[in-house]
Amino acid sequence: MDNIQTKEHVKNEFTKYLTAKNCRKTPERYAILDFIYSESGHFDMDSLREAMNNHSLRVSRATLYNTMQLLLECKLVLKHQFGSNISYYERSYNNDFHHHIICTNCDAVQEYKDLELKSLIQSKKIKQFTPALYSLYIFGICSKCAKELKKKKKIQPEEINSIKTTNKKSIIINK
Repeated sequence: MDNIQTKEHVKNEFTKYLTAKNCRKTPERYAILDFIYSESGHFDMDSLREAMNNHSLRVSRATLYNTMQLLLECKLVLKHQFGSNISYYERSYNNDFHHHIICTNCDAVQEYKDLELKSLIQSKKIKQFTPALYSLYIFGICSKCAKELKKKKKIQPEEINSIKTTNKKSIIINK
């Protein structure tokens, strides 16, 4: 399905959801949905608002948060907590399968695709439970931080796993 078809499909799904919940179908809500499905990768609320403003799409913070809640409820957007106190989101429909690797030193997040791991997890039978969706976060130290930590502290590679840090920055990297 191409991007135009995807956008049309999610717009129809959102319209059905808004109708079922007796919510208003405002141009701002549809602009937010369209913008999210025009971009790829992860975003937080502040970066979404800033990006929309940069494209002359002005929406209030309240409208953005209320619309995001509706998009989460109708499963058109996924919410992530990558270890920080900031929530990150990504579109859920027609999104490539991926896991996430998160550096505990710099908070960088990378999408990680592994079809073998996906098959293994999806083939796993769970007694008295039918999985619908799963998410896998792998926390560790990225190679850039490992090099810096090794250089600064003369740390042995095997000691890197035990390092704890309080230096937190929010950086999202999509590859």
